[in-house]
Amino acid sequence: MRTLIAFLAALVISAPSFALGIGDLSNGDAISGLKDALAQGSAAAIGKLGVTDGFLGNAKVRIPLPDTLQRVEGVMRMMGMQRQADELVTAMNRAAEQAVPEAKALLTGAIKSMTVQDAKGILTGGDTAATEYFRSKTSDQLTQKFLPIVTKATSKVGLAEKYNNLAGQGAQFGLVDAKQAKIENYVTQKALDGLFLMIAEQEKAIRKDPVGAATGMAQKVFGLLGR
Repeated sequence: MRTLIAFLAALVISAPSFALGIGDLSNGDAISGLKDALAQGSAAAIGKLGVTDGFLGNAKVRIPLPDTLQRVEGVMRMMGMQRQADELVTAMNRAAEQAVPEAKALLTGAIKSMTVQDAKGILTGGDTAATEYFRSKTSDQLTQKFLPIVTKATSKVGLAEKYNNLAGQGAQFGLVDAKQAKIENYVTQKALDGLFLMIAEQEKAIRKDPVGAATGMAQKVFGLLGR
């Protein structure tokens, strides 16, 4: 297999403006810098989300009521169920905040298991290539990690059980999206979406401004690639 530095050197032919920076990178430096960037980006995302109000207080990732409940939310509030609706929203977002820290070990594992081919794709990919790598390598395992935590948190809210009963029946007749038939599955997916959204934001920041958004080898590698 060609080494990563050989691959990057090939880019010099088609992109002369990269020549000096990329040519100065050793294979070890390139991979080390990439892993450093992935570690920094994922840690920053988890740090922002895995705290009180990490989801509930962030409009970008705040988990709303499922579509089925949103359509009748106004009626619910008119019938005096406003408190129950608010409790469910809070419980869903608190569940996501509790689950996200569980992602750290799996994301770290994905970084350690990265191949040279993976590194090539990330270094020369689009603004969210690293995020997509994480998503492809960890989504299934993260779902398994998140689901029990989310289930425990949402089961304490009476409206969640009522929703599951009604939505489950609706899904059998195609009236409710199967992905939203159980509140715990819905929240788990939304938690994953929020996590990868924040990782993507960190990745874009590092690619755009390595000096301001990264440290160490990550700063060096992405700084040279950006020349």
